[in-house]
Amino acid sequence: MLKTKLLLPLTIVLFAFANSGLQARVELGSDMLELLKFEPLRGKRVGLLTNPSGINSRGVSTIQLLHRAPEVNLVALFGAEHGLDGKASAGKEVRDGTDPVTGLPVFSLYGPGPIRKPTEAMLRHIDILVYDLQDTGARSYTFISSMGMAMNACGKAGVEFMVLDRPNPLGGIRVEGPLFNPRFRSMVGQWPIPYVYGMTCGELARLINKEGMIEHPCVLYIVPMRGWKRDMVWRDTGLNWKPTSPLVPHAHSPLFQVAMGMVGEIGGLDLGFGTQMPFELFGSAWLDANKVSRYLNALKLPGLNFRAIKTTIARGRYKGKVVPAVKVDFIDPVRAPLTPVNLYVIEAMRKEQGKDMIRIQNEAGKKWGLFDKVNGTDATRLDLQVGRSVDNIVKSWRHGLEKFRSKRLPYLIYRSSR
Repeated sequence: MLKTKLLLPLTIVLFAFANSGLQARVELGSDMLELLKFEPLRGKRVGLLTNPSGINSRGVSTIQLLHRAPEVNLVALFGAEHGLDGKASAGKEVRDGTDPVTGLPVFSLYGPGPIRKPTEAMLRHIDILVYDLQDTGARSYTFISSMGMAMNACGKAGVEFMVLDRPNPLGGIRVEGPLFNPRFRSMVGQWPIPYVYGMTCGELARLINKEGMIEHPCVLYIVPMRGWKRDMVWRDTGLNWKPTSPLVPHAHSPLFQVAMGMVGEIGGLDLGFGTQMPFELFGSAWLDANKVSRYLNALKLPGLNFRAIKTTIARGRYKGKVVPAVKVDFIDPVRAPLTPVNLYVIEAMRKEQGKDMIRIQNEAGKKWGLFDKVNGTDATRLDLQVGRSVDNIVKSWRHGLEKFRSKRLPYLIYRSSR
């Protein structure tokens, strides 16, 4: 029997919304938990899975919030990829430790071994694990993998799981990108959802728990937000952005990460890593930036503009070299396509520069494991390899995306403003 308790905490919080008198702006799950005087955590030993992005609308970290609350017995902290402090580079494993501020043990869910989910020993002395991490809205961002895997471990151990809900920075309407093939399951693609799935972490947790995506469904509590609407992107929330990881420093970074992340997995172009504009540009000494930007602008992609600039490479063998680059600008992030931008850039390299990026890397002996895992399939690479047009690749996603839109409906918590 599926062990899920969603409606009671949800009903309590929604009742609190109606009687709180709070300002009409987005309040996070952590704000709502405080409004409830932490009632759902009373009498329980609490673990917290978070990083510096786990802050409330006033900028107070959830670690501080729970540690200082007399109603809460916070006994352990958990960190996902990039560590509890959010500073570790992508893919770098982090060891267990002790938090210097609270003195609490810190268990790494991205540790040597490899450790990617809570072990029985980690969960032995807690009754409920609270999740508060800011997601980016992309399937390849590993926080949602850690969330679901932690839910499974908690279900197996008889530990409850609570999600303090947060906005999807890409909004709750957009659903796009390649679909998931289970053969390519990994930390950068764990769940059968599109690359851009248009759900908050709380909504996604409900889907994971109810749709047989984990072997051991957990007792799940969602503390929803107040004031968030599906058609909001981050700039509409009135919230401050806290970097979720080194390559996602700004509120607009998730847009660029989705639009250029697949290009980054191919290699051969500088994407501004090590600067304040990661994923916002692509450059190389051989690039004719004026020609390529004209080609991309001629596509008239809604909400997007491309312009030729110069950039200084900040990493690698060409560090310090000034090269031509194309800067990607989102004029209207709500209307702009995201995932297809990767494909249009790859197509532009082939048509305008004579650079078939897939073929070049094949000839260089590149292993495509991570590229295919990020895509959740090898279909994208194989389509590009045979020269299939971007428009036809995007069309091939449509049926699966429509099925997913229907599948996610019962698990959505929030409505659009119109």
